[in-house]
This record gives sequence, structure tokens and C-alpha cells, in this order.
Amino acid sequence: MRQPTGLPAGLRLRAFDPDTDYERFAELIHASHRFDQIDELPTVDSLRTEQTLLEGFDPRRDLLVAEADGALCAAGRTTARTRDGRGSHHFDVWVAPAWRQQGLEEALLAWIERRAAEVAAVDRRGGPRELETWIDGTQAEAVGLLREHGYEIGRYGVLMRRDLTTPIAPLVLPEGLEIRPVVAADHRRIWDADVEAFHDHWNSLERTEADFEAWFAAPELDTGLWQVAWAGAEVAGAVMPSIWPAENEALGIRRGWLDHVSVRRPWRRRGVASALIVEALLALRSAGMTEAFLGADAENVTGAVRVYERLGFERTRTTVNYRKAF
Repeated sequence: MRQPTGLPAGLRLRAFDPDTDYERFAELIHASHRFDQIDELPTVDSLRTEQTLLEGFDPRRDLLVAEADGALCAAGRTTARTRDGRGSHHFDVWVAPAWRQQGLEEALLAWIERRAAEVAAVDRRGGPRELETWIDGTQAEAVGLLREHGYEIGRYGVLMRRDLTTPIAPLVLPEGLEIRPVVAADHRRIWDADVEAFHDHWNSLERTEADFEAWFAAPELDTGLWQVAWAGAEVAGAVMPSIWPAENEALGIRRGWLDHVSVRRPWRRRGVASALIVEALLALRSAGMTEAFLGADAENVTGAVRVYERLGFERTRTTVNYRKAF
């Protein structure tokens, strides 16, 4: 590709190489996230699995890296999905601390916008188009760049923490529901119920068969932690905790995550989510974790944030969704 003018000497932008770049890509993400105080440190295996199975994503075309002296110093990635009936082009940018504010951020954002337009011209999605990303409250430089290029706030999110060393009051599921251990034969029904439950949420993703395969192929997935409420043969709701051992070791913490909390409409507002969350917290504590985290939509109309607060979760930081139509 033609090099943008104004970039530092000795640096080149090139396509990502899946055969050689994953280890250096992980190192770049770690350096960028640590500088921004973001506790997300993916492993090489989790990155490879995610990008190999991501619907419609080709890392050779949809991930651009900046290289200098054999090291990756920045990267930009864009993915196209259907959300709420529109073409949503999500993107991420990572820049190593020593290479910030030298023109790389602008160059990668320009490439992302061009690549999104190329994909939009051929992917046959209907409806309007938009570029969007999530920015943590610590990323002030990114906020300035996005605003300068016409992006506006679309939504707020919150990151919430629950101390697992404090008491966890037990709760009982409504009559007729029971929690059963997760077995492989039930994966499809649990997945389908979760998809249905999220249909009426903001920014709902149109999930595909590739998403199903990717979810259950994740290297560190442990469905033994999941808490699923059954009404006979039907799934009423589920909470899907996860533990990232390598990340915890790198950060010196013992943290579990509540990745998905979902309840189908017929069982909402009956305490199902609260009872399942309590069981999930107990499962994480039994696994040796001392804290639980989750991310939530700050404007969720079901009142999810208030439910989490009643169960002992506290807000720790804010995330912001920025978007722009094109």
C-alpha cells in the first residue's frame, strides 16, 4: 500500500501476516492496554481463534499493522456485522506508547474508514451504515481524535466490580425452574435462548453459525462455570462466567467475568437473573477468584445496572461508544 505522508522514518504500514504476526500482535495489545490502564491482555491462542472464526473477517485484508525495526508499533482492525438491521463496522486501534501522537492514529483511522467503505460496497447488507468503536474513560487522546473526525457519542457503558471476599446472600429460583450442569448436548439450546434474549437489547448483534462455533472453540472456555436455569426442556435464562488464567497471572489478580447475563421474556422480572448471578458468583469464588467483573449498558431499559448494584456490584469506570454514519 502507498505510505501516508508525515509518518516517522523507518516505519511502514503493511497487511497483517497470520503466519508470523500473532505473537507480536499480542505484545502490542498488551503494551497499549497497560498504558491505557485497560485490564484486557488476550493470549496468542485466543486472538488466533477469535480472528480465524470471526464471521466475514480476513486478517490479511481487515487488519493493518505498522512495523519498525521488526516490531509491531501499531495496528488497526475493522469488522463488519449486522446490528439492529444496519451495517455496523466496528474498529479498534492500538498504538504502542512510544509511537503515540506521531501520525499513526490518523493514518490507521483513515485506512479503517476506507476499508469499511470497500466492504460496504460488496457485502450486500441492507440498511444504513455506520462506523463505531468503544473507548475507555482513560483514552483521552482517542476521544479527541474521534471527535475531530466527526464521531459522536452513541451510548455509555459501565464496568462493574463485585468483591467475592464479602458475604454473598443466597437467592432461590422461582418455582418450576432448576439449574442443571451444562453438557455438550445442550449447547445449542443454551445458545439459541441467549440469542433470543438479546434480540430486544440495544445494538443487538445478528449472530450466525460462525459465532456459535467461535464461542465454543474459545481456548479458555469453561462451561462448568455457567449457571443455566431450565423450565423442563426450555432454557429460561443463563449467566456465563469466565476466567482468564493467563491474564490474571500477568495482572497479579484473581478475577472472574460475567460475560453474558440473559433471561428470556416469559421469565423476566421474577428474580431469575439475580438468582443465577448469585450462583455464578459462588462458582467463581469456589474456583479461587476474589473479585468478579462485568460490563453493562448504562442505559439498559431492563434496569440491569440496578440489579447488579443490589447484588453488591460497584461501578469502577465508564466506557463510551462513538459512531459515525457513512
